[in-house]
Formats: sequence, structure tokens, C-alpha cells
Amino acid sequence: MASFKNDSISPGVSDFLLNCFVSSPSWQLWLSLPLSLLFLLAMGANAILLITIRMEASLHEPMYYLLSLLSMLDIVLCLSVIPKVLAIFWFDLRPISFSACFLQMYIMNSFLAMESCTFMIMAFDRYIAICHPLRYPSIITDQFVVKAATFILVRNTFIPLPIPILSARLHYCRRNVIENCICANMSVSRLSCDDVTVNRLYQFAGGWTLLGSDLILIFLSYTLILRAVLRLKAEGAVAKALSTCGSHFILILFFSTILLVFILTHVAKRKVSSDVPVLLNVLHHVIPAALNPIVYGVRTQEIKQGIKRLLKKGW
Repeated sequence: MASFKNDSISPGVSDFLLNCFVSSPSWQLWLSLPLSLLFLLAMGANAILLITIRMEASLHEPMYYLLSLLSMLDIVLCLSVIPKVLAIFWFDLRPISFSACFLQMYIMNSFLAMESCTFMIMAFDRYIAICHPLRYPSIITDQFVVKAATFILVRNTFIPLPIPILSARLHYCRRNVIENCICANMSVSRLSCDDVTVNRLYQFAGGWTLLGSDLILIFLSYTLILRAVLRLKAEGAVAKALSTCGSHFILILFFSTILLVFILTHVAKRKVSSDVPVLLNVLHHVIPAALNPIVYGVRTQEIKQGIKRLLKKGW
């Protein structure tokens, strides 16, 4: 990052300034408290879930290992974005160094893709559990989880890597005010004097290659699950089958809905306030993280019992 700092930035400029809500600065005041509560909820709920799965031997199964991975990704995403946003809201600490900005850009792109990929692996897990229940113990093993986690990390570590590198190589000779709460790729790149066509194309191609392919496979998995469930004849079999994947489906709904609304508002930015996509981008890093462990904790009996036993031991 040091070499880019000397070559790509105009003299006298040492950092970027994050300007969250240009059209509606009053949003910062009323958003600060609920965002703080959501952040604390996300950190606390995910920490409890991780500790419960770690301490309860009955939860040492592939499905819960994948859930642990999802919780860790949520924690990293929250920590990379929300503390800085709250620092802006509470203390007006808008400056962010170039290296910190591009590191945040990389973490957001990489870990969001990892989360999407984890949902896809979890959808495959539910597909095997419902459509091939007798083969489930031989397919979804601890070794499968290790291979899946390796795939998630490798794919989503290297494919998003060019995004911050391309942005870091641009020549920044204009103003240094980013009209966003976070260092989103295009919010930063538009400050450059250079042509950012390659940045836009790679962001678009990389995003749809990773998130798009995951969502297609998730949709395919649930289509096959629904078809298999509707064929069940035994009384109560449909309700039981759907309950096994209900929590996972709700989590995917949270994740994809906020992402879809963000994309639509970004595309239709001339018809909505420019602050709306900024707000949705921030919320997308904290709302799923806060709701994921709660949904699983409420809907999964094994996790509920594990948390109760953990609390009894603590008391």
C-alpha cells in the first residue's frame, strides 16, 4: 500500500473522508442508537452460538460446524464496518487511511462472498438431508465440512482480491470525500481521475459470478427439496421435512432480500435518495448477522437446549 500512496494520491492528501448521508445528515442521529443495539446483538448472539456449539458435544455435527462458520463470518463483517460507522455517527471521526479503506473494501467483498457460499453449502446439506436421508451420514461428514470450508476460503479469498488492487492503482487527484459510510469500491473509484471501466466490469462480473452462481444453486436446491417434499405421503411428513430447512430458508431470505433491495435502489438511484443505497449497504452488514443466530436459536431445539444447559452451568 505504501507505493500506491505515493504514486496515486495528490500531494497533501493523506486519507479519505467518509461522508455518510449527504442528502439527509439528520439520519445519523436517529440511526446511531438502533445501529448500536443491532451491533451489540449481533456480537453477543453470535458469540453465544459459537460457545454453545463448542461446549455441547451433541452439536458437534457437520450442520452446526457450517453454522459456526457462518457466525464467524458475520462477526468479521460486523467488526470491519459497524464500529467505523458508529465512530462517524457518535464522534464525527470521518477520516480513514488509504490502507484501512482498501483493507475494508477487500474484507467486505471477500467475506460477503464467503457468507453467500456458506449458504449455498448449507442448502446442499438440507437437500441431501431431505432428498437422500439414508445417504446423508455418508455424504455430509466432518471431512466434507473441511473440504467445503477450504473451497469457501480459497474461492472467496482470491477472486475478490483484484477489486481493492485495481482501486489502489488508480490516480486520485480530485477531492478525497467518499459519499458513503464505507469504502465501497465504486464510491471510492469515482474519486479517481483515471478510467474506471475495468473496475466496474470486474466488480460486476465478480459479483454476479460469486453471488449469482450461489443464489442459482440455492434456488435449485430448494426447488428439488420442494418437489421431493410434495411427493411425501405419510401424515405429518411434509411439515417435518419443511421444518428441517425452515431456519436456513429464513436466513437466506434475510440475506438475499436486503441485497436485492440494495441492488435495485442502486440501479434506480435517480428515482430514490442517494442516501438509501448507503443505508441499505450498512444494514446489510448488521441485520443478517444479528438475526442469523436468533433464528437458529429459536427454531432449532438442539441449540435451544444447548444454550439452556450452558446457562445452567454458568449459574
